[in-house]
This record gives sequence, C-alpha cells and structure tokens, in this order.
Amino acid sequence: MKKFFTFIGASMCALAAFAWGQKGHDATAYIAEQHLTEATADSVAALFDGNSIVYWANWLDNASHTPEYAYSKTWHYKNIAEGVEYENAEINPAGDVVTASREQIGILSNPQASREDKVLALKILVHLIGDMHQPMHMARPDDRGGNSVKLQFFGRDANLHGIWDGSIMNSGHMWSYTEWQQQLDRLNPEAEAQTAAGNIDDWAKETFLISNSIYEYFPAGTKVSYDEVATWTPVIEQQILRGGLRLARVLNAIFDPESTDNAAEL
Repeated sequence: MKKFFTFIGASMCALAAFAWGQKGHDATAYIAEQHLTEATADSVAALFDGNSIVYWANWLDNASHTPEYAYSKTWHYKNIAEGVEYENAEINPAGDVVTASREQIGILSNPQASREDKVLALKILVHLIGDMHQPMHMARPDDRGGNSVKLQFFGRDANLHGIWDGSIMNSGHMWSYTEWQQQLDRLNPEAEAQTAAGNIDDWAKETFLISNSIYEYFPAGTKVSYDEVATWTPVIEQQILRGGLRLARVLNAIFDPESTDNAAEL
C-alpha cells in the first residue's frame, strides 16, 4: 500500500510538471477560440474535422518525442545566451519557436499547400504561440532553459523551468482551462486590440525580457513560497491572455484577412 501511494504521488508530480503544457495551452487555445471570426472558426473546423483548437493544443508536446515528428523538438523554444540582445541571438539551424511559427503561418496562408500540410501546420502553430508566451521557453541555452537552475518550491527540490511550467500557475489558481478563460478574458475591445498588436518577433522579444527578469529574481538556491507565487501569478495570467488573443489574431489573419488590420505584418 505504501508503494502504491508513493507511485501516485510521483505520478502527480510528473503531471504537474506538464501543467503549462496541458492546462496553460488549453487555456490559451480556448481564449483564442472565443475571438475567432465566424469564417475563421469554420475554416478551423473544416481542417480539424469539427474538433476545436483546444483539442489539439497539446498535441505537439507528445508528437515531438516520436520519430515522425522529432524534427520539431527545438521548435518549442528559442534559447538566447545571457547578455545577448534578442536581435543578435544565434539562429538554431534546426529551427526555433519563432522561425517555426512563421513557417506554419506560411503553409496555412499558401493556397497551393495540401490539406494534409495545412492540418499539420495548424496543430503545430496552435501549440507554438502558447510556447512563445511561456518565459522559460525564451530562456538560456547554458542551463537548458532554466532546467539546471536548482531551487526549492515550498520545501521540495525543483528547478526554474519546472516551477514555470506549472507549479506557480497551479498554486496561484486551481482553475480549469475554461475558468482561466472566464476569469482573464475580460478586456474591452480597445485593450484587446492593443494586446494582440505587433508581430511574432515583438511577442517573442517581450517574453524574452520577462525571462531575463525571472532569472534576476530567482537565482539558484531560491526558496520559493507564498510571496513568490503572489508576485508572479499575475505575469502568468498576463502571458496566457496575451497568447490567446494573439493566437486568435494570427488565425483570423490567415483565414479571414479582411477582419484583421495589418494581417500581413505577422
């Protein structure tokens, strides 16, 4: 019996490590879904055989670990060395979250692309826009995006990437992904437009700057507790809302370009 409970506890910790990848991505996709135009929603439904973007929001996290899609492993992040400006960051020849996002937008915008290619591109893009807004996906290569920065989270051993994947998020709010949308998605139209403005590089650089602030706040050995959760939960709220509204803008620009200003500037 003791071994059983030990296994359950370990399983729950493993699941928690993927909480941004699951609940965070679902919340991002669900926010986006609420802001799709009718034409965009119809196009998405046609490609996904009636399934929503939420259904596929986490698919790439698993797919990247299969031989067929192993090429996408580096697409979830963009590592930038300490002290290097975003504009001067080394380009990964295998691709990163910025270049891969633009590649999927190009496929979806290409009238000559096959339906099969567009379905795959949409699955990937929905996930990547979410990843782009998780600060530790715009982190440093020398510590594997914060995975090697050891600290404690309420007394247990953890790492910087892991607590940003889900620990802080779940400690701040134990909401379902629909509740995250209901609580965060309350901006007026003007504020929505301002939040969704910009392009892929603008959004990635913004996340990169947040990542730098996180490194300053959480040096190795930090003991993370209630104060840290209270301080950084609003940033997670902000990033999920940004990701959702921006994903909606991208999809509307692709599938219903007349509905979106400056659609070509993504």
